[in-house]
Amino acid sequence: MLGPHGSPLRIPDFRWLVGGVTVSALGSAMTPVALAFAVLDLGGSATQLGLVVAAFSAAEVVTILYGGVLGDRLPRQLLMQGSAAATCVSQAICATVLITGHGSILFLTLIGVLNGCLGALAQPASNSLTRFTVPDELLGRAVVIRSLANQTSYAVGFALAGIIVAVAGSGWAIAIDAVSYALAAVFFSLIRVAAPARGAGERLLSELADGFREVLRHTWLWLLIGQALLYHLCFGGVQGVLGPIVVGDTWGEAAWGWALASLMAGFVIGGLIALRWRPQFLLRWGVLLLSLTAAFPLAMAVADQLPLVLLGAAVHGVGLQLFSVNWDLAIQENVAEDMLSRVYAFDLVGSFVCRPLGMALTGPVVGLVGIDRWLLVVAGVIGFSSLAAVAAPSVWRLTRRVSAVSTAPG
Repeated sequence: MLGPHGSPLRIPDFRWLVGGVTVSALGSAMTPVALAFAVLDLGGSATQLGLVVAAFSAAEVVTILYGGVLGDRLPRQLLMQGSAAATCVSQAICATVLITGHGSILFLTLIGVLNGCLGALAQPASNSLTRFTVPDELLGRAVVIRSLANQTSYAVGFALAGIIVAVAGSGWAIAIDAVSYALAAVFFSLIRVAAPARGAGERLLSELADGFREVLRHTWLWLLIGQALLYHLCFGGVQGVLGPIVVGDTWGEAAWGWALASLMAGFVIGGLIALRWRPQFLLRWGVLLLSLTAAFPLAMAVADQLPLVLLGAAVHGVGLQLFSVNWDLAIQENVAEDMLSRVYAFDLVGSFVCRPLGMALTGPVVGLVGIDRWLLVVAGVIGFSSLAAVAAPSVWRLTRRVSAVSTAPG
């Protein structure tokens, strides 16, 4: 048995989980960059780009609650394996179409919807699986290591994306994503953890209602899901629509890839900090640091030099990563095992339900108020909403636990 100071990476199931998540993240990081410039290369406008990305996110929202139910019913690693294999096929088709010059905005929209559905079916299971691959005393370290590995892979992927798109085209970047999902499917097939104890006796709506009641039992949980809704409503359009236009038009396509790489580098820095810094009050410090995410849109609005934009992106990443690690650990430690996938599904829906709307409206809004002014508004909203959320007693007082899951309301 590993002691509390052992490495979770010594456990085979956790290694395969981290390996699969990490390798798929490397390819997936390239896809948003490739997709954005594929749409622009086809003559698409900011509004069309927003609609394409919004279609992907909308498909995720529609499917993810069902994914949460499946994640509490079926072997979680099996869901992840099937999703990765199917996404490999869809991305291979997308890459072939783009490389051969037969792409269209409609095709990219439809393939995005398909990929959104496939990813959403497995995401709640993936998020909840960490807890079942390590003993309780190593859960905190496992959460940080998985997040750090994932974000490091994203950082490398984003850095490579701009270069690959500029040199070889969007299709080849998406082809790499297809290969990464094939490898991930192999890794997930090697995980050996017990399937959920519950079967498929209840109806879908009844099981979703149980998960929703679990969310409502913890004040900090539903409050911060609501705050995330506001964050993604505003920032989704900045990252998915305005970033490629503002940074790409000013400094070139590769510059947007480097901006996203800086964002991911901030995640890596935040993860390294989290390995050493383990605050007793999980959400108090996490939500305070979340206010740093205002730095990226603020830098895009006011900076006239690329290094300042890259710095703003990195600061954004540090704040978001430190929040995310503490948020994930709070859920893992305080939610019942048989509810984890459904709670993660509601967390993901709450985080992303307004993201498609925000991306779809970004083009029309900036047409009315201007890009720089809207970026300043976004920076203000996401910064001050974080500071307001931390004032809630349930957020301020939530403490780190060693192992046992509480059944008391939050």
